[in-house]
Amino acid sequence: MGRTFVSVRQEINAISDRWAQVSRTRKKADQAAGRYTAEIAKKYGSECFMGCNGGLEGALFSALVEIRKQKEKEDDDMTDITDG
Repeated sequence: MGRTFVSVRQEINAISDRWAQVSRTRKKADQAAGRYTAEIAKKYGSECFMGCNGGLEGALFSALVEIRKQKEKEDDDMTDITDG
């Protein structure tokens, strides 16, 4: 039998599936955030698989980038509201 290597993309999918599963065990207030984090890790994780050495690195990086982009968008929206 030869070795099998899991690709970074497959590893990201497995990690995000585990995150989604764990989020169901959290308090109701935390479940939506957990599902969202798992969803964006899976959705955008494949975009960074070439630059990351492992699935966890790719999942975390993609999730954090998307969370940051969402935060910046919300901050811009708040600035528009207060300036308008």
